[in-house]
Amino acid sequence: MTRSRRLRIALAINVVMVAGELVAGLAAHASALLADAGHNLTDVAGLAAALLAIRWATRPRNDARTFGNHRATILAALFNAVTLALVTVTIVVLSVDRLIHPERVHGVPLAIVAGAALVINGATALVLRDRGDDLNLRTAMVHMAADAMAAAFALVAGVIIVLVGHAADRADPAAALVVSLMIVIEAYRLVRSSVEVLLESTPSDVDLVSLRSAITSVEDVGEVHDLHVWSLSSEVRVLSAHLVLEGHPSLEEAQALAERVRGAVAVRFGLAHTTLELECERCTYDFDDPCGMDELSGPPVVRVRPAN
Repeated sequence: MTRSRRLRIALAINVVMVAGELVAGLAAHASALLADAGHNLTDVAGLAAALLAIRWATRPRNDARTFGNHRATILAALFNAVTLALVTVTIVVLSVDRLIHPERVHGVPLAIVAGAALVINGATALVLRDRGDDLNLRTAMVHMAADAMAAAFALVAGVIIVLVGHAADRADPAAALVVSLMIVIEAYRLVRSSVEVLLESTPSDVDLVSLRSAITSVEDVGEVHDLHVWSLSSEVRVLSAHLVLEGHPSLEEAQALAERVRGAVAVRFGLAHTTLELECERCTYDFDDPCGMDELSGPPVVRVRPAN
């Protein structure tokens, strides 16, 4: 099943659930159901954003976006992670207030609604479960799994209240608080992963020492510098580097050597696009900033090599 189809199914399930809660809440004048419908509406928005991002990312690249639209999935993941964190923080605040000022909780309706939510959100999370590294889909799945986990704890709290009575009214906010703390931690990890991609950080599983070693192990590559590895999305990685070649090869020989370097690193390090600048001598004698990446804004700096 494609990722787009999974997201469409999950979106349809949540739209039906929100509509059902709105109708039931308005008919029964139940503010709790209306509040939960509002919370689940954020899930609908998150799933819609994830689906839109996948559609956007698959659009062909053009002159305005020469790398394509892969970052769309990261923006959607960041949106979902931040939304999840904000909603969860709100629940934490409300739960603390309910612990300090407990209110009477009706265990039977709580258990019924929580049980239904557990089934629906659990099924949605399973639909979105993916073995890949797509941060967009992972964030959407965590969103659904978090709701399923919250429903499970609420179901337990409702059963405890039914069995023990109103002496256990604090079980509901206590369960919500425990789940919320767990979700905030995961939301932080998702936000951090999204920001790392947007900041063009080196992917966490790419060891630059090993990457340099793999490049220089190719025959006739004397040195690699100005090496950069970053991600366009969770699954699309890019490399650029300057290679100092030995023996002053011809243009055809240098091109063949570059292809051997690409073949040595593409699969091993998951690199979808590689740009190599080939040199017979190092491009500059400034070892702290080999090719001017750290120059401040201003007029262009002209570098002059010392005469031999």
